[in-house]
Amino acid sequence: MIRVDLHVHSTFSDGTCTPLEIVRAARARRVAVLALTDHDTLEGLDEFSRECRAAGIRPVRGVELSASAPITIHVLGYRIGDGSSLKKALDWVIERRNARNGEICGKLRDLGVGVNIEEVEVMAGGRVVGRPHIALWMVKNGFVPDTRAAFDRYLGKGAPAYVRREGLSPGDCVRVVRESGGLPVLAHPSLTGLDEAPLGELLDELKEYGLWGLECISSHCSSEAAYRYLRTADRHGLFPTAGSDFHGAARPDIALGVQVSEDFLPWARIGVNL
Repeated sequence: MIRVDLHVHSTFSDGTCTPLEIVRAARARRVAVLALTDHDTLEGLDEFSRECRAAGIRPVRGVELSASAPITIHVLGYRIGDGSSLKKALDWVIERRNARNGEICGKLRDLGVGVNIEEVEVMAGGRVVGRPHIALWMVKNGFVPDTRAAFDRYLGKGAPAYVRREGLSPGDCVRVVRESGGLPVLAHPSLTGLDEAPLGELLDELKEYGLWGLECISSHCSSEAAYRYLRTADRHGLFPTAGSDFHGAARPDIALGVQVSEDFLPWARIGVNL
């Protein structure tokens, strides 16, 4: 058995740990294979890969794309290269994300929450800014007791300051990862809310765009659900992957690392030699 983690977020998106801090924590937990999969950005990958190699951890260059859909669909990309189509897509996504942040802040001000987007950007370190950073600003400035309350009262779907996100379609998420030379994987299928049959239909649809894998072992599902997803992956000809969705202190109940067998994945396919 080995410990791996193919779904980790840093301060380059909505995590609270730097790539160096993540690598140090992973080394302490004896993680052998580690992927950085920040939301809609490749910024931290060079630093992450360098620190992993120095620590004796096998790095996987990754990204997580949030699809525009009526349900939650996120696509992980592994073995990410320097494809221009992916960079172009990420630039567009960030542009739309920034416009959405402006709309959210406008709604919050109308509700008496005088949020300052420049202060939020400073808190985020000038990196990808999203609702979690706005929520942290609200906590810091005393508008809500914690980030959960910020989403429940203001930022979550159906709340008064919610703004629908405009992004890539699920198929386009898969396509641009493939065009970059990467391997696209449907993340945390439990968050789609789909039962077995409609999930299978989604997987078959995304396979037409080049879907490679399904995240079967995750902090978002029970061991029973993980077993079901492993069977689903096999039935649809997809490779199973495993990741914690680690965000550091933002989600303190999630620890780095998932135990899998050494033959769990064809590791060389994602650029790793065990």
